[in-house]
Amino acid sequence: MLLEYLGVLGGLILLIFGADRFVLGAANIARNMGVSPLIIGVSIVGIATSAPEILVSSAAAIDGKTEIAIGNAIGSNIANIGMVLGLTALLKPIMISSKTLRQEYLLMFLSAIIAFSVLFNLDLSRVDSLILMTVLAFFIWWIIQMAKQSLYTDPIVGEFEKELAIVTSLPRSFTLTLIGLLLLLGGAELLINSSVAIANYFGLSDLVIGLTIIAIGTSLPELAAAIMSVIKNEADIAVGNVLGSNMFNMLAVIGIPGLIQPTQYEEAVLYRDLPVMLGLTVLIGLMAFLQKRGRFARIEGIVLLLCFLSYQYWLVSDQLNL
Repeated sequence: MLLEYLGVLGGLILLIFGADRFVLGAANIARNMGVSPLIIGVSIVGIATSAPEILVSSAAAIDGKTEIAIGNAIGSNIANIGMVLGLTALLKPIMISSKTLRQEYLLMFLSAIIAFSVLFNLDLSRVDSLILMTVLAFFIWWIIQMAKQSLYTDPIVGEFEKELAIVTSLPRSFTLTLIGLLLLLGGAELLINSSVAIANYFGLSDLVIGLTIIAIGTSLPELAAAIMSVIKNEADIAVGNVLGSNMFNMLAVIGIPGLIQPTQYEEAVLYRDLPVMLGLTVLIGLMAFLQKRGRFARIEGIVLLLCFLSYQYWLVSDQLNL
């Protein structure tokens, strides 16, 4: 099994470095084309940040492992809230000053409700997937319209202008994007193959391996980005990346694999995984987004992290009958 564990590690490393290059390249292409930093931040960076989840889930669907894709989408949302926001708030309390983020939270919440409705019959068809992708296109348009209205008033604008201040040339930006994409593709394939081998060895289902190893692995780029953002006093960007990634997970990371390979899945998705994800989504709303002065203090970070760790223990112990 040593090779399989090394394969998982290698796949994660490729995903982390690939995601960083891909996001940087895509953002700089947009900057070279005159797109404002705020619109880049709330739309293009959101899509690019979800690239690991999208490519891993697409690779799984091509291999006939669509339950891995569903597990990855739901598990990544849980990891983004519990692990990424939890650890980041534990490192440094997060203050939320952006009104755009409050509106983006609403879209993330709606995307979770829509995905739950689509998945309720335990069957993901191409029609279901088309619905999710259509909703995604509308939400992207809506986010861009919100961003245009906030160009000169939202505090997050200054954070994005600072973060995207250095613009590389267009040829270099395309090169970075291509390198990032190739690393992501290689990392996705390596992670899927190695994780499936480990899952088979321990008797874990495709769904659970997607909810655990793969979900955590594809959320590591978000964790690294969030920690760097709060260190640089760009807390709104850290939270915005999580909200954007979670929205794309529900709509694109489920929708694209469903177009590739329609599937049926375990009932546990309905009574265990989606309720946990929705519960955490509501919880962060109560903690930060539905209050006048939004913040994630260290105690809230601890609560989120404990929720995530408890869920992971529940998954593994249930599968292994511990």
